[in-house]
Amino acid sequence: MPLRFLLYTGSKPITVSFLNNLARAAFGLGLAGTALNSTLHTVDGGQRAVLFDRFRGILDDTVGEGTHFLIPWVQKPYIFDIRTRPHTFSFVSGTKDLQMNLGLEYDEKVLPSIGNEVLKAVVAQFNADQLLTECPQVSALVRESLIKRAKDFNIVLDDVAITHLSYGMEFSRAVEHKQVAQQEAERYKFVVMKAEQERRAAIIPTEGESDAAKLLSDATAAAGMG
Repeated sequence: MPLRFLLYTGSKPITVSFLNNLARAAFGLGLAGTALNSTLHTVDGGQRAVLFDRFRGILDDTVGEGTHFLIPWVQKPYIFDIRTRPHTFSFVSGTKDLQMNLGLEYDEKVLPSIGNEVLKAVVAQFNADQLLTECPQVSALVRESLIKRAKDFNIVLDDVAITHLSYGMEFSRAVEHKQVAQQEAERYKFVVMKAEQERRAAIIPTEGESDAAKLLSDATAAAGMG
């Protein structure tokens, strides 16, 4: 049977006091360890750290590999992986000799693609108003560019023409409002011109009556003198 010996000093056993002191020491060491750990951060190989400071924002200098100090509750590290990593992308594209694999449907497979390509490139050079006012020039440029592009696929185009040109609803409404405003301006101009002509027409008889009255007055004066 094991034996347990306790030494008493006054009214408290030495074992209880020792355990209390040991607990306090362990608690203090724990706090110290936590505080020390909060001041350190580790950056592994192939990584870099960027520090965010609550007062200065993101710091300019990056932190390399190793263990580093920081200010607890003020600075926070953000770890980034800077190692080279492969990325795989897949896409489908045609080569210059694409027509060799198109068979009899080469026009249906090639022309829509290069047509959109050329139209986007040409239309981007003009604004919406110019597409209306300079339609022949736009059509000629599209024809020249598309014929040249089709030759890359060994396709010969005899002619290219823009047969229909449409705009979005907002632009169409804007054009309509502009046309209405121009028509109103022309109508107002016509009304002003008509009023001016009527005013001038009214002045002519008045001037004639004035001249006739003057002649009559002169004739009367001459007769009285005679």
